[in-house]
Amino acid sequence: MLDTTLTALADPTRRAILARLAAGEARVTDVAAPFPISLNSVSKHIRMLERADLVRRRVQGRDHYLTLNPKPLDEAADWIERHRRLWTATLDRLDAVLQEDDHG
Repeated sequence: MLDTTLTALADPTRRAILARLAAGEARVTDVAAPFPISLNSVSKHIRMLERADLVRRRVQGRDHYLTLNPKPLDEAADWIERHRRLWTATLDRLDAVLQEDDHG
């Protein structure tokens, strides 16, 4: 799922859609309105976000409403933070070894 999340986040249009949805639920047409691309193109981006479970759709009559699902973002942030800590610790140990070599 992390791969799907990161792939979805790789595109600036999809990130802009998520930023809009961070403000609250919105109709698909309202989400699409500010983009200089067709509704069909925005819909493709939305489907990618839905596959990554970053966006949930609710249908009411003819209107489709979207909401942000932050769980995959939290999972990606946790993974990034774990790896950041690992690499920071590894680089700190390497720095200590290099410092010893310089002074020894």
